[in-house]
Amino acid sequence: MNVSANPDAADFPETGKSRVNPERLYILWKLATRHYPNDATRVAAILAEACRALDLDLALVGEVAGDLYRVRHVCDAAERFAEGMEMALAATPCQNVVDRRATVFQPDLAADPALSGLSVVSRLNLQTYVGTPILIDGRLWGVLSFAGVTAHRASLKQEDLAFIELVASWIGLLQKQAMQNARLERLALTDEMTGLPNRRAAEARLREEISRARRHGQTFVLGLVDLDHFKLINDRYGHRVGDETLASFARVFVDHLRKEDWVARWGGEEFLVCLHTADVAQAEAVFERLRATLQHEAFDTSVGAIHLTLSVGLGQFDLEKGTQDTLLANLDSNLYEAKSRGRDRIVSSKHGLGMLQMASLLKAAASEDRILAAYQPIVDLSRREIVADEALARLQTPTGEVLAAASFIDAAEGLNLMADIDSIVAALTMGRCAQNLAAGRLSPCFSHFINLSPQFLARRDLVEKLLERAQGYCQSCGVEMGPVKPIVFEITERQAIMNLDTLEQDLKYLLDFGFRLALDDFGSGYSSFLYLSRLPISFLKIEGWMIQNIQHNNKALNLIRSLVDFSRNQGIITIAEGVEDEDTARRLQDVGVDWAQGYHFGYPELLRASVSG
Repeated sequence: MNVSANPDAADFPETGKSRVNPERLYILWKLATRHYPNDATRVAAILAEACRALDLDLALVGEVAGDLYRVRHVCDAAERFAEGMEMALAATPCQNVVDRRATVFQPDLAADPALSGLSVVSRLNLQTYVGTPILIDGRLWGVLSFAGVTAHRASLKQEDLAFIELVASWIGLLQKQAMQNARLERLALTDEMTGLPNRRAAEARLREEISRARRHGQTFVLGLVDLDHFKLINDRYGHRVGDETLASFARVFVDHLRKEDWVARWGGEEFLVCLHTADVAQAEAVFERLRATLQHEAFDTSVGAIHLTLSVGLGQFDLEKGTQDTLLANLDSNLYEAKSRGRDRIVSSKHGLGMLQMASLLKAAASEDRILAAYQPIVDLSRREIVADEALARLQTPTGEVLAAASFIDAAEGLNLMADIDSIVAALTMGRCAQNLAAGRLSPCFSHFINLSPQFLARRDLVEKLLERAQGYCQSCGVEMGPVKPIVFEITERQAIMNLDTLEQDLKYLLDFGFRLALDDFGSGYSSFLYLSRLPISFLKIEGWMIQNIQHNNKALNLIRSLVDFSRNQGIITIAEGVEDEDTARRLQDVGVDWAQGYHFGYPELLRASVSG
């Protein structure tokens, strides 16, 4: 940053009543206002001009740091000093300047035994010294020193000392500006809350990592970490406690990494971590250790201890054809899958499809009957019988590989293809329902849950087509079902449906036909209760985080008990999601939860069929 001053009107430092020689002032003013590539070059020019004007051999700008004098800028043709050199402050004449906080001039160092014996003076045979403090905001930052190898022929005049003090003032101003710029740069690249690099810094580092990996042929693993249900901490305790928790987690996270690895705050409760020269297995081990730590340790906050779990998406950089965008898209996909599978887990893959590839794959799959449905059983806890299932979208690639929804859901939403996928899955499920009813394999009481996105509900043409298909399937199955149909449509607050009036209208045609409504992910936020109050909910699916915490969190268990009591009074069937063991199932049964689904009861099973009608 340029420093400018009007040489005719400057407020000059004074020694006695003297002012700086106008000719010298004009020269310094030109140096201060001239364009230089950086401030270091500007300071070097100022020091060189000052040495010439004072007839001295060298000049140093040094920062005083405790007992050390660190050379920051130097003008020394004989190269006795160099930038970065450190000396004991007490071994230099600068100590007198620091002690007095004033300009010190010693024309003949040899005449003063205390100074002539200093190691720097004797080793370099310095004969003349003059130094003045460099102040920044009234505090001593360093010392500007001039020295000569011959005794000065005459005392410096008051105008010389004023000139030296002016040089120190300008250098102090330049240093202050440099410090402010450095601080602003740090702030621009640092997350203030956690002290970690922010997203901007992480993106820059990631570009460097990719260049390094290609240059040296050594890949790396990137991880995207999300703190499970962090929104609930903010909602319940306020953002101050949320901030405390984030800062505490960041410290623990850093402690689990190697020195060569780094972590940045990616945004919200997400963190991006880079593991140098690591493979996926090594990265998984790092995060498993972190998960184990979180299972046994809570974070102390102003409202007490808070337990956290985390979901992680891992991806290894592909040296041959990987890009930053494809790697990050892979991480997003894996993280989404980790959360969709119940959270508190790690999902990894070496390489993933990029968003552009996924977009092309999705469009082709939608038109080539390669959107499939997998069905996960839902069990009545009291009878331990399968009473329903949930249809989950799958995508079959041209090579036959089947991808879970987590791999393509983001791309589908971004490309406005989610409505078409919902339509296909709904048609597959209704067709399967009709076939099973016609064959007598299932009763009309067996329910089929289908997820519907806001994109689908907003498409009146797709809703009408679904109803036409439903009428056809109902007629073909030959079973009298009455006003209530076996199909249940799931909606969730995470779909960010903002207008309940519109939602009610969109759902009306489906509900009038006899389809029922389930509220998914209940407990992930306040809007769930708003949905309950406005919509005719028949099923309430309890968010997985509460289910997974009932083993060691009585509050979660009590909350579930309260939801069960409320739902029973309203005639709503409760369903626990993400049940993975028998102990959890028994606890849920004991508090009165009606149904449950999860890997403990069965994994999603694929059904290959085409859509007709």
